[in-house]
Amino acid sequence: MSEAKIRALIVDDEVLARKFIRRMLKQEPDWELAGEAANGTEAVEMIRTHKPDIVFLDVQMPEMDGFAVLEKVGLGQLPEIVFTTAYEAYAIRAFELHALDYLLKPFDQQRFRDAIKHAKERLHSRQQEDGRR
Repeated sequence: MSEAKIRALIVDDEVLARKFIRRMLKQEPDWELAGEAANGTEAVEMIRTHKPDIVFLDVQMPEMDGFAVLEKVGLGQLPEIVFTTAYEAYAIRAFELHALDYLLKPFDQQRFRDAIKHAKERLHSRQQEDGRR
């Protein structure tokens, strides 16, 4: 029996940023794309309906920023979050909200691979903890 794939949601208002992350995820055999959202409103709906394991979340978006998305979904209902943003200024707040990682745009393939390796380790660890309860 094979392990279930890690389901990822990409949330970014920039088409090229979503395309880059999508292309990188396709190279990872144990990951699958749960969906993509171009704004915060779509992100909230997709997190609630698709229940991804991880969300690659841009901070600055029209309508609702990444932090507002987290508040709207509810901190207790969140998947793992990897922020993807061009702004260093949000890093402290992101980690205060227990973000898994913070990818500063423009990030390269190696930095992205490091982030998904970390995500995979965190999710595996959480599954083991849940199995012991």
